Amino acid sequence: MIDDVQRRLARRFGQLSADAISAAVAEAHGYFEHSRVRDFIPLLVERRAAQQLSRTTDLIAATR
Repeated sequence: MIDDVQRRLARRFGQLSADAISAAVAEAHGYFEHSRVRDFIPLLVERRAAQQLSRTTDLIAATR
Protein backbone atom coordinates (compact mmCIF):
# COMPACT_ATOMS: atom_id res chain seq x y z
CA MET A 1 0.00 0.00 0.00
CA ILE A 2 2.90 2.35 0.66
CA ASP A 3 4.09 1.69 -2.90
CA ASP A 4 0.69 2.92 -4.11
CA VAL A 5 1.12 6.05 -2.01
CA GLN A 6 4.51 6.67 -3.56
CA ARG A 7 3.12 6.24 -7.09
CA ARG A 8 0.25 8.67 -6.44
CA LEU A 9 2.62 11.25 -5.01
CA ALA A 10 4.99 10.80 -7.96
CA ARG A 11 2.11 11.65 -10.32
CA ARG A 12 1.04 14.60 -8.20
CA PHE A 13 4.55 15.99 -7.72
CA GLY A 14 6.05 15.02 -11.06
CA GLN A 15 8.39 18.01 -11.00
CA LEU A 16 10.29 16.47 -8.06
CA SER A 17 12.78 13.65 -8.29
CA ALA A 18 11.84 10.10 -7.44
CA ASP A 19 14.44 10.23 -4.67
CA ALA A 20 12.79 13.27 -3.07
CA ILE A 21 9.39 11.58 -3.15
CA SER A 22 10.78 8.33 -1.81
CA ALA A 23 12.54 10.17 1.02
CA ALA A 24 9.36 12.04 1.99
CA VAL A 25 7.36 8.81 2.03
CA ALA A 26 10.02 6.99 4.04
CA GLU A 27 10.21 9.83 6.57
CA ALA A 28 6.43 9.97 6.93
CA HIS A 29 6.20 6.19 7.23
CA GLY A 30 8.88 6.21 9.91
CA TYR A 31 6.87 8.75 11.87
CA PHE A 32 4.00 6.25 12.16
CA GLU A 33 6.19 3.17 12.60
CA HIS A 34 5.14 2.49 16.19
CA SER A 35 1.46 3.36 15.84
CA ARG A 36 -0.85 0.76 17.31
CA VAL A 37 -3.67 1.34 14.83
CA ARG A 38 -2.21 0.28 11.49
CA ASP A 39 -5.27 0.57 9.23
CA PHE A 40 -4.90 4.27 8.48
CA ILE A 41 -1.13 4.45 8.15
CA PRO A 42 -1.08 4.63 4.32
CA LEU A 43 -3.55 7.53 4.37
CA LEU A 44 -1.61 9.33 7.10
CA VAL A 45 1.70 8.74 5.33
CA GLU A 46 0.29 10.13 2.09
CA ARG A 47 -1.02 13.26 3.78
CA ARG A 48 2.17 13.90 5.73
CA ALA A 49 4.44 13.30 2.72
CA ALA A 50 2.22 15.44 0.48
CA GLN A 51 2.50 18.34 2.93
CA GLN A 52 6.28 18.06 2.93
CA LEU A 53 6.46 17.78 -0.86
CA SER A 54 4.11 20.74 -1.25
CA ARG A 55 6.40 22.87 0.91
CA THR A 56 9.33 21.76 -1.22
CA THR A 57 7.61 22.75 -4.46
CA ASP A 58 6.64 26.10 -2.91
CA LEU A 59 10.29 26.74 -2.01
CA ILE A 60 11.43 25.83 -5.51
CA ALA A 61 8.84 28.14 -7.05
CA ALA A 62 9.85 30.98 -4.73
CA THR A 63 13.50 30.76 -5.76
CA ARG A 64 12.71 30.99 -9.47
